Amino acid sequence: MIEQGPRWLSVDERAAWLALLSTTTLLPGALEGPLQQAARLSLFDYNVLAMLSEAASRTLPMSELAARTSASLSRLSHVVKKLQARGLVERATHADDARVTATTVTAEGLALITELAPIHVASVRELVFDHLDEQDVADLARIGRKLMRGLDANHWILRTPAP
Repeated sequence: MIEQGPRWLSVDERAAWLALLSTTTLLPGALEGPLQQAARLSLFDYNVLAMLSEAASRTLPMSELAARTSASLSRLSHVVKKLQARGLVERATHADDARVTATTVTAEGLALITELAPIHVASVRELVFDHLDEQDVADLARIGRKLMRGLDANHWILRTPAP
């Protein structure tokens, strides 16, 4: 049997990889800065509140909230505990299943996410979408979904219809 070495990246693949890696490394911090300044929230904290604010009854089981925030249950539990201490969320036993813990955004949390949403969307626009044309946006969505299928074929984003 002949052993083959690694399949090295082509010049174009390397350029694409380095652009993706640099973007995924720098973008979270750039998006987090305004949230920290406005409300001492991390990007992940914001995402937790946003996912809850968009859910029916503004409540999600912890397992679904973990899926929607692409987080482990342990990381999510730590963050939810911190947000609960600030009065932004509440945790309770799920009404339909006592084995399930559900998290709900409070009125204070909803007010905060409503206040922060324009700040966050302005950052997303400035850092991402203002640099892309309509075709780029469609390509980004298509490529993102393809990459997600390779990372987690059951990811919640793949259960939503593609634009």
